[in-house]
Amino acid sequence: MSSLLNDYSLLTHNTFGFDVRARFARTIEDERDVADAFHDTRTASMPRLVLGGGSNVVLTRDFPGVVWLVGLRGRCILSETTDAWLVEAAAGENWHDFVAWCLDEGCRGLENLALIPGTVGAAPIQNIGAYGLEIAEYFDSLRAFDLSNGVIVELDCADCAFGYRDSVFKRLARDRYLILSVRFRLPKAWRARTAYADLARELVARGVAEPSAHDIFATVAAVRRAKLPDPAALGNAGSFFKNPVVGAAQYAELIAVEPELVAYEQPDGSRKLAAAWLIDRCGWKGRCHAGAAVHDRQALVLVNRGGATGADVLALSQAIRDDVLARYGVELEPEPLVV
Repeated sequence: MSSLLNDYSLLTHNTFGFDVRARFARTIEDERDVADAFHDTRTASMPRLVLGGGSNVVLTRDFPGVVWLVGLRGRCILSETTDAWLVEAAAGENWHDFVAWCLDEGCRGLENLALIPGTVGAAPIQNIGAYGLEIAEYFDSLRAFDLSNGVIVELDCADCAFGYRDSVFKRLARDRYLILSVRFRLPKAWRARTAYADLARELVARGVAEPSAHDIFATVAAVRRAKLPDPAALGNAGSFFKNPVVGAAQYAELIAVEPELVAYEQPDGSRKLAAAWLIDRCGWKGRCHAGAAVHDRQALVLVNRGGATGADVLALSQAIRDDVLARYGVELEPEPLVV
């Protein structure tokens, strides 16, 4: 059984770098630890928070209960058919490292999701996506510990109810499951996804006309490093806001007054607006509130310049949301979990 840690600092367990503390914490390094923690009578009545890499959370205060620190490790190719590989990784595996491992094993498909911060277990919660791909496309199933009854279950794509940066784990099943491992089915019939403008431009700049999966992986990582701050150097949680989706009528009204509005047509005729463009147009890039700020190269990213609290970040995000709503009539929705 893993030991119960008292008055534990979460400074290194959230990428914003907020120095908040947990009343208790315990490490989860194998599935026995999960069961032991679940049945521990010392903390059974306390609030519980599950943390992986802490890359999509805003900690606003000391946590009055017990924090489970997920460190489950392991990855493998479960099976191979003539059409696909079935790969699995434990929830505590670093996402970027897992994508790199897949490519080294000859399993292509996830390369557009290179350098996304966080763990494998967090990926289905957020239905992470970038550069023309969401994990839902290659997701097969996951194993999870049901915190309502202590039973291990397997959930498929339908069970997870994936949406844009969304899943059942953020709605009806919030706080119900601890994800143990995730499986992806990666088809052998591979095609390069290079339509995203920033990726296409960088491939041209590198003189890569027919990119391999490794080429895309390296190029995506380079583009992300150029645009986004490293959380190890400047505290942040990546993109703080979702790109809002508006109907055709509202889009027509917006484009009439903002011809340069960046938007992407969706299959149902709606438009996904670039939240970064809206925020930048409102003049927020580089602006500060206490120790929190909008990054000067990417308006979607809120950063901790040093000494900021979770409350400072939330106050800044609310001011941005109010400004965008007043100017464009568009509601921005934050991505991170607020605790």
